[in-house]
Amino acid sequence: MSTIPVTVKKQAAKKELQGWLLTSPYLLFTLIFFFIPLLWSLFLVFQNWNLISPTPTFVGLANFQEALASPRVWQAFLVSYKFLVLFIPLVLAAAIGLALILHLVPRFKPLFAVGFFLPYLASGVVTSLVVRGFLSYDSPLNSFLRATFGTSPDWLGDGTLATLVIVLMMVWKFAGYYSLIFLSGLQGIPIEIYEAASIDGANAWTRFWRMTLPMLYPAFYTVIILAVGLMFSIFTEPFTLTNGGPQMATQTWQLEIYYQAFNQFRSGYGATIALLNAVATFISIILIRRIVEAWGHRYGWD
Repeated sequence: MSTIPVTVKKQAAKKELQGWLLTSPYLLFTLIFFFIPLLWSLFLVFQNWNLISPTPTFVGLANFQEALASPRVWQAFLVSYKFLVLFIPLVLAAAIGLALILHLVPRFKPLFAVGFFLPYLASGVVTSLVVRGFLSYDSPLNSFLRATFGTSPDWLGDGTLATLVIVLMMVWKFAGYYSLIFLSGLQGIPIEIYEAASIDGANAWTRFWRMTLPMLYPAFYTVIILAVGLMFSIFTEPFTLTNGGPQMATQTWQLEIYYQAFNQFRSGYGATIALLNAVATFISIILIRRIVEAWGHRYGWD
């Protein structure tokens, strides 16, 4: 009888060891590419280092004082919120629209779902270069506009137009991905609810606003949090299309970090901006999460 607990313990220990072995690649990846760089960046925020000299110079809180007073940092902060305000409504509308279309497709639904997901897999650099060529001065689009209307807009030379171009690119890239999240939510809504509402006289518009959208709260929650984090980490599209211009109208956090760390060789100051970006992202996600949760509580979601 005494050997049974020992055998059970050995089996449990063996299963636990197998679990650690199976997760070890991910744990090593996280350790090497996340925790070690995180600790190194926390060290650098108090240093002045140009990536060349053998030893960094301790400067205390000087990097924070400079960053908090820098117009470039504040511009990156405001640009991120400008992208956020434009991107979230547009991508939500596009994703919900695509999800509704997919939900109503009678055949080949997985094929269409994969097709909508493909833009998310496209290279941001390649997409940006294609868009840049499409909007260039001698492109067929601008040539047609000049021939028809006598003028063509400077798509990437105007701050407002450049912002809209980048936002629309991001919407095109992520709408299909987010639509799959909404599609899973739509498929989880019982059809009996719609049948009962139809018997009570609710039309399609009322069912959509009063039933479908509130029932999609978990999908909304996930998509909005992902979208907020995305807007604070944009780099490829503005770097390739505008490099933060014109007049810093598209200067994001990541562009400023790259500029300071790798153009100006101020790695300590760049790490400080990265830390401020993380704090701004964290606070923004908490505030927006509270707003989304308040909307969910209104419809009975806990």
